[in-house]
Amino acid sequence: MIIFFYGEDDFRAKKKIKELKERFAREIDRVGGGFEYLDGEKITLREIGEKASASSLLSSKRMLVIENIFRNKNKGILLEVKNYFSEREAKGQDNVIVFLENFIKTKKKYSGADVVKMDLDGREKPLTKVEKELFEFLNFSKTRQEFKKMSNLELADWIKKEVEIRGGKINSKAAITLITLAAGDLWQIDSEINKLVNYKNGQKASEGAIVAEPCGTTSAEISEADIKELVRGHFEENIFALTDAIGARNRALATKLLEEELQGGANEIYLLSMIIRQIKIILQVASALSSSVNARSLAGELKLNSYVAQKAAVQARNFLPEQLKKMLFSLIEIDYKTKTGRGEPSVLLGLWLAKI
Repeated sequence: MIIFFYGEDDFRAKKKIKELKERFAREIDRVGGGFEYLDGEKITLREIGEKASASSLLSSKRMLVIENIFRNKNKGILLEVKNYFSEREAKGQDNVIVFLENFIKTKKKYSGADVVKMDLDGREKPLTKVEKELFEFLNFSKTRQEFKKMSNLELADWIKKEVEIRGGKINSKAAITLITLAAGDLWQIDSEINKLVNYKNGQKASEGAIVAEPCGTTSAEISEADIKELVRGHFEENIFALTDAIGARNRALATKLLEEELQGGANEIYLLSMIIRQIKIILQVASALSSSVNARSLAGELKLNSYVAQKAAVQARNFLPEQLKKMLFSLIEIDYKTKTGRGEPSVLLGLWLAKI
């Protein structure tokens, strides 16, 4: 069974994969050992074949997640993968193979939609012939979904549903305030929802409101005041301060700022994702400026918050594009090691900072 997820919204795509992994573990791989995460940028067909063919005494089925294979430098592997899985699908393979591509999206045109691939700096390029062949093969799967970036209205609806699922309540105006403070970042919004719901439930309990309540009682509602008080709207500023220190090669300050965030309760995985996101934004802005994009139109051109675009433009002066790409590749490597259990993100980030 082949599953294909693609699109810019990596949060929802990875959440969906997590749900599939939990279901696989619950229904098929109860002992463990049947799941593998593969780095598509570096994988070879031989490695894929070995992982797909491996089995244990307790479970013959495997679940493989292959991420970003379209970014593999060996373009010949794309056709090899298409042919390999075409044959296995024809024979009725039992494995669950998930392809995840966050650098591929559809772009609306007057005549329909084009599929494009994004560089690390955000530039869009049409798919090559072999890339199109693999995309069409994967997109033929019955289980496929593009995770597009949501509009503010869609995101507000998503927030309201998530808050209700987690035992709370929030109105549209408060949801928009949360979106604004978190600059639309789903990773932060997800973390803030948990904090806000726990805060309101704890507040309700301390006031004795939960005692002997009848079933169906309305949950405590998260207000704009709650969000303004509790949501770390300045988190973006702290990340800017950290990348400023990195750009200035100030290891001591960068390490201090990282430790402060960790001690302040920032989730390690979330912190890593935010640093990666910030380096990507600076690279996007640096590339746009080098292409003669007017500094005033950066936000509109790149679909960024105006404040974020302005700060990133200032920081872009501290780096050469190649430096940013090198830093980004190193951070993606840390992300991979974290996902595969080969290191703790806080330790790996500390080692990374020591080398800047």
